[in-house]
Amino acid sequence: MIKLFVPGRLCLFGEHTDWAGHYRTMNAQIAPGAAIVTGIEQGITAEVERSSIFEVQSTALEIADQWHDFSCRMDEMELKRVARSGSFFCYCAGVASYMHEWYKVGGVRINITKMTLPIKSGLSSSAAICVLVARAFNLLYNLNLNTMGEMNIAYVGELRTSSRCGRLDQACAFGVKPNLMTFDGDEIEVKPLTVKRHLHWVFADLMGDKNTIKILSDLNKAYPFPTDEQGLKLHEALGRKNQKIVDRAVTYMANGDVEALGRLMTEAEELFDRQVAPMSPMELAAPKLHALLTDERVKQLTYGGKGVGSHGDGSVQFLARNAECQQQLVDYLQSLGLHAYSFTLQPVHTVHRAVIPVAGFGTRLYPSTRSLKKDFFPIPCADGMVRPVILILLEELVQSGIDEICLVLGSEEERKMYMDFFERPISDEHRNKLSAESREYENRILAIGKRLHYVYQKEKRGFGHAVLQTANFAHGEPVLLMLGDTLYRSNSNKPCALQLIEAYEKANCLTVGLYPVDLHEVSFFGIMSGVWEDKDETVLNVTTLAEKPRASFAEKNLGVRCADGRHEYCSVFGQYILTPEVYKQLERDVAAADADNTQREIELTSALDAVRRRTGMYGVRLKGERFDMGNPRALAATVAAYAVR
Repeated sequence: MIKLFVPGRLCLFGEHTDWAGHYRTMNAQIAPGAAIVTGIEQGITAEVERSSIFEVQSTALEIADQWHDFSCRMDEMELKRVARSGSFFCYCAGVASYMHEWYKVGGVRINITKMTLPIKSGLSSSAAICVLVARAFNLLYNLNLNTMGEMNIAYVGELRTSSRCGRLDQACAFGVKPNLMTFDGDEIEVKPLTVKRHLHWVFADLMGDKNTIKILSDLNKAYPFPTDEQGLKLHEALGRKNQKIVDRAVTYMANGDVEALGRLMTEAEELFDRQVAPMSPMELAAPKLHALLTDERVKQLTYGGKGVGSHGDGSVQFLARNAECQQQLVDYLQSLGLHAYSFTLQPVHTVHRAVIPVAGFGTRLYPSTRSLKKDFFPIPCADGMVRPVILILLEELVQSGIDEICLVLGSEEERKMYMDFFERPISDEHRNKLSAESREYENRILAIGKRLHYVYQKEKRGFGHAVLQTANFAHGEPVLLMLGDTLYRSNSNKPCALQLIEAYEKANCLTVGLYPVDLHEVSFFGIMSGVWEDKDETVLNVTTLAEKPRASFAEKNLGVRCADGRHEYCSVFGQYILTPEVYKQLERDVAAADADNTQREIELTSALDAVRRRTGMYGVRLKGERFDMGNPRALAATVAAYAVR
């Protein structure tokens, strides 16, 4: 059984431009559509498993009074009949019919356990259930669809019903984060956006009458070719003028200019009322919407507001001035008899802290490790210097913008070695023998020492347990984890660690570096599998994690299919961006082991996999090389290769 959560979606800017941009297939003069869409905290939670039939049931208290279970044979014609029926389950059946027709899959049992998403409120509850069904089939039958593939199938499935949704509705497939969507004919591009400051949104169901089908019918009369002045204004509003508004919104969000973003919402609504609403005057007069947008109490609490989805008296959204105003606005709207919800877009915390576990004894490098920790082994570098491993790692972190670094040691006694190296200047006698360049380098080493913190893993309970010792240091923020017995060398002008940080800032979830290995090497590494999210095959949506699997198992279950038909085996590069959820999971794993009165090892891989199942995980192919030095043969190869520029 697999647990899934799919959020609703809120279109912040660019409504209607998805279907308008599609008409570029018939009229190249139409500007591409552009929209900013985000998943929201409200959504559908479900448990899914294989079944001999297609069945949807619910134990969710939120919809208990309007729910009845549904089941249907996995028969193409029967599923299509249900899809066309307009019933409560038509959307589910539409997607299931497509899956059965094109992928020849068996059935699925879906049990909705929680439903916090309001229905028919412009938040795409129908799209969310379509994505949920597509994802259930994808994961249960190992179809290897990426997020865009799930999104496209959800769209086609919904089109098999009486609904005429646009392409931005299924953006909920990308989770609770903002994305810029571009619609150019049949082509769709999705790019994650960066948010600099907290954005406190409030949206509400206006509890009014809105005929979406009539609105879309009226607006579509001006496409693909406008026939009058009003049609030209509609094309301009959904095309060139919309693009300018969306471009400004992206900039305001990235710069944290909340007040300007709120004013832009009001400006976008004014453009809509002036150049779009006249095409459907009866449906888009929206008296309830405009009464709230001009309400003085609402103005006191917000920077701006606008309609949602197809507009009309469906839903309204506001950008509150702060968290306190957000709650006051929700209370005020509910006092008016509306269903109001809060939603906060969180800024992506860039990564300023890093962790390197170096507590291990280095058994495979005995007897050298009797007197010298393996992270102090000397490595000849391409610039002619001989550096200890730990210094090479720390220099990469500093070059990547890391401000604070925590080393996980095996005991407090070990700290003296690091303090002697990074905090204690060499004697004047030795310093005077150095060249001017080397004396300057000595200052850089001491500057690195000011960034160091130390924690201790006094119980040897596994790699995950070592990482957990840095929980207080992480301070509830994402941290970069780097292995202490692996070196990295970039093949670009950016260090590997910086490449990973920038990838995390786009994904805003658990992110790890990946490194292709041959099949016979998989048993030495953590291996991840999944589907590529981009055409360049650099970003992997991870669906499976396995720690040092056998080659036979990896060949059958862990190969990542590439565009040229071959299968690639993706090992962990040795660098991770750990989110706060990983530390929480490690704490739960330790508590469970303690409750069982066992001293089993706490593994990082199992914690990562648990977080992946809840919030997702991406693997990123970095432009660089990995050099292992955990055993004699690897160490010899690293020493020989690392000195070559």
